[in-house]
Amino acid sequence: MTTSKLFGVHIRGIASAVPEETVAWQRQVEQFGDDAARIAESTGVSSRHMAGTLCTSDLCFASAERLLAEMDWDRASIDLLVFVSQTPDYVLPATSCSLHGRLGLATHCASFDVGLGCSGYVYGLWLASHLLAGGAGKRALVLVGDTISRIISPNDRSVAMLFGDAGTATALERGDASATMTFQMGTDGRGAENIIVPGGGFRSPRGAVPAERTEREAGNVRSDEDLFMDGAEVFAFTQRAVPALVTSLLESAEWTMETLDGLVLHQANRFMLRHLGKKLKVPEAKLVVTLADYGNTSSASIPLAITHALRDKLTSSSQRLVLAGFGVGWSWGAAAITCGPIVAPPLIEVPGGVP
Repeated sequence: MTTSKLFGVHIRGIASAVPEETVAWQRQVEQFGDDAARIAESTGVSSRHMAGTLCTSDLCFASAERLLAEMDWDRASIDLLVFVSQTPDYVLPATSCSLHGRLGLATHCASFDVGLGCSGYVYGLWLASHLLAGGAGKRALVLVGDTISRIISPNDRSVAMLFGDAGTATALERGDASATMTFQMGTDGRGAENIIVPGGGFRSPRGAVPAERTEREAGNVRSDEDLFMDGAEVFAFTQRAVPALVTSLLESAEWTMETLDGLVLHQANRFMLRHLGKKLKVPEAKLVVTLADYGNTSSASIPLAITHALRDKLTSSSQRLVLAGFGVGWSWGAAAITCGPIVAPPLIEVPGGVP
């Protein structure tokens, strides 16, 4: 794994936005019958915020606007914008450029997209923090989110009741050298086929394969332009990779589970998080689990979990946190950070979701 440690970059604020409209698990009893209750219990997802026609950029824009207003940052002082998502607005231009324009940032601000999912938040922090530490600017916005519900078949029980939508904004600033961040990153591309939308890209263009939804394994119904996830392979990967990742990161940061204030894992599903918590022997009070009202929000799940579960603590005190994202790719990343006090507005709900 790639390990790096940097000094002098601080998280100054985090904001999260979700679509206003929610869908409770009971809405899918018609599709899945008695399985609906079983799936909700296993995943820990009671309801999800659904994007409808909203794009990820709309949710990230709302987060960034609120955060900038509450932090009172001059927009001309922002030197870098990083947008992390697997559901961009267009094939081109880069969504970061569109967001740059909507936010009214200065022309000296560098902007680019990163196409990652479950590990995306940690990768975004890693990239932006290292660029700032290297002198590429003083302030950065890391905008992270996904609207995975828009690429899911409603009749695929393996994913339909799991994923929700969210967009987030994190403000970073280069300052005094007292702040330390430790990162570990890794990839195993042999797992790429286990979470994939096989059609609709340039390898298998839209229309080259019929987009009709047909019955697949275990009675699931989807097209090649819908998300496929092999749950058993995902579970096996996480149990193999994540405990080793967190343990190694703690050693590199010279931290212990006892000195840690919170462990914020990618909010994949409750069953998986509980197993990981047991393997890591983390006290229940330190393991953040926020799936019930949001579902798995892909790249947004870590910052959304932070603003949901740790907002009160982080707005008033400093916390030692380990953040770990893992999944689609296979891709993984973890960060040990001392965070707070920060600006963290209440959750933003954006109109325009599911009718």
